[in-house]
Amino acid sequence: MADAAAVASANLARYDALLRISKTLSGHKTMAELFEVLTDQLHEIVPFDYLALLLHDESASEMRLVVLEPPDIMPPFTSVPVAEQGPAAAVWETQQRIVMVIPEEDPLPPGPAFLRGQGRKVACWLPLTTVHRRVGVLAFGSRSPVPYTDDIAVFMAQIAAVVAIAMDNGINWEQAQRSQRELLDERDRLRFLLDVNNLLVSHLDHRSLLEAICEAVRRVIDADHIGVGLCVRESGQVRLDFVFNRARGFSRPDIAFPLERSIAGLTIERGAAGVFLRPELEDRGWDGAPLMKEYGIEAVCCVPLVTRNGPLGALYVGSARPDAFSEKDVTLLGHTSAQIAIALENARAYEDVTDRNAQLIDEKQYLERELHNEFAEIIGTSLALRRVLKSVKTVAPSDSTVLLLGETGTGKELIAHAIHNLSQRRDRTFVRMNAAAMPAGLLESELFGHEKGAFTGAVARRTGRLELAHQGTLFLDEVGDIPGEIQPKLLRVLQEREFERLGSTRTQRVDVRIVAATNRDLVQMVEDGSFRSDLYYRLNVFPLTIPPLRERVDDIPALALHFARQCSRRMGRQVPSIPDKVMDALKQWNWPGNIRELQNVIERAVILSGPSLELPPQDVQPKPKRAGSSAKPAATFKDAEREAILRALRESGGVIAGPAGAAARLGLNRTTLHSKMQRLGIQRPSF
Repeated sequence: MADAAAVASANLARYDALLRISKTLSGHKTMAELFEVLTDQLHEIVPFDYLALLLHDESASEMRLVVLEPPDIMPPFTSVPVAEQGPAAAVWETQQRIVMVIPEEDPLPPGPAFLRGQGRKVACWLPLTTVHRRVGVLAFGSRSPVPYTDDIAVFMAQIAAVVAIAMDNGINWEQAQRSQRELLDERDRLRFLLDVNNLLVSHLDHRSLLEAICEAVRRVIDADHIGVGLCVRESGQVRLDFVFNRARGFSRPDIAFPLERSIAGLTIERGAAGVFLRPELEDRGWDGAPLMKEYGIEAVCCVPLVTRNGPLGALYVGSARPDAFSEKDVTLLGHTSAQIAIALENARAYEDVTDRNAQLIDEKQYLERELHNEFAEIIGTSLALRRVLKSVKTVAPSDSTVLLLGETGTGKELIAHAIHNLSQRRDRTFVRMNAAAMPAGLLESELFGHEKGAFTGAVARRTGRLELAHQGTLFLDEVGDIPGEIQPKLLRVLQEREFERLGSTRTQRVDVRIVAATNRDLVQMVEDGSFRSDLYYRLNVFPLTIPPLRERVDDIPALALHFARQCSRRMGRQVPSIPDKVMDALKQWNWPGNIRELQNVIERAVILSGPSLELPPQDVQPKPKRAGSSAKPAATFKDAEREAILRALRESGGVIAGPAGAAARLGLNRTTLHSKMQRLGIQRPSF
């Protein structure tokens, strides 16, 4: 009676343990969690010091060994073929449990032999099977020589049924999780492919396209660094055009590497995406390795960007982890390389077309302004002028820089036009720029151009005069007034034919002929240190001095008649005749303002005259008689120029600028008049 009670009590404890195990196992989903709790729960009801699972792998037709206890054991095999002879295979085939007392001497299959080597005396193998499928085999053993009784084996079979259900659920849950991850990965990859395809039509701006590419890549790959390198065929280099760094954001570094010593060159040569590690590049001594170290990059996936027009460059995707890129990542990026290359090529073409259109618009507007230039041709046949024109014919066919010297108003711009029209650049643009007519900041922007946002008020990219004059001629008037901080940049243009827009680090190359002009003494300015000597020598390749009007007296009648006709036509009036006495008076005047002054005098006379041209008495005075051979012409001219300026200041009441100011009366620019007043020591109280 007591024995029956003891048996009943033991059975009750076992089934209570079975209920606890079922409840515990049902609360865990992953295989790792099930393995962790299984050992602890079974120890309470079954004596064992060895516990293992052999889980069936259908794809390999074998059972994978998972030793749960002792956890540090190292079995001689990790899987068991289903067809192998042994207890585990037999249990799998028959679905019947096997209980074995392990013999000490007889030959054994690998599984029992391994247990005997570990000192186990008894072992049991139980099938793990559900109504849906066979999961595997549960094995346990002990160093105790006491064999497992039938009641223990039966109870363990019930435990195995519960474990099989839990394992089946865990396998199914992990498969579902794996399938969900694969579906999410596939969704992200398909979305990435769709995003890249959309780039072809949705982003024409180069910068926004590159940002969109970076965002698309980052959605599918955990990248710390993304960059685009473009091939520069002329120099055989690859230039980093755009870079994203997780810590630094977006940037456009001005960095270039030799193509043959770069991963871009190797990737383009291979024609397929590949992964490069930093130590590998350091061993090769390639230039990109220090940059990778600077950005903390250990691995780079490089993708060739090739279009039907040839290699465009490469896409770089970098990571701080050496093992960051899987085979799927490399394949995915490789599949999108053609779309990315086409999108980049389209964006660059669009940018080039936009820049060219903007340049053409600027050229058109400039040429429309130039059509209003009153100096349509060079007037005169004097010996001094013929000498100049002969020199113009000599230098025009060459591309040499020309420096036009002479007083203000002598027609230097007309001579520059003549040089352009007689050159091989005649069909391209002639661009004029007056360095004295604008402040230094605006001068630099006008000459070199600027990027959007380069300074306050730069709301759009602007093409500079140098770019407008590409393959044409740039006439740089009043070159002596260029500030010292801009002179080195102009020297670089003359030496290297390259420059950068304000706010840009991208070097622009330009093919332009420079014709410079000044009424200042550049040699003296070089000695004073206000003008760079190297710039002077670069400008002074072919100096050409334009004679003042007082040295072209024979040309005054033709010029006066030309201006009279021009003014009369513009005003819709009859062209007045010019009496001999008026012409003689014009010849006698020193003309400190030269041709420009003559034009202004004739225009005023046409306004005030009738059929016969009359000169206002205050405009032209007879030229002073020369005192003798000892008189100095330069002093006479200086005195006459000083007197003319003083008279104009008195007549204008001291007003310099404006239509009625002294500058307008003399036919001079306001800044030129200021310069002359300073040189002659004229201050307002002196008049």
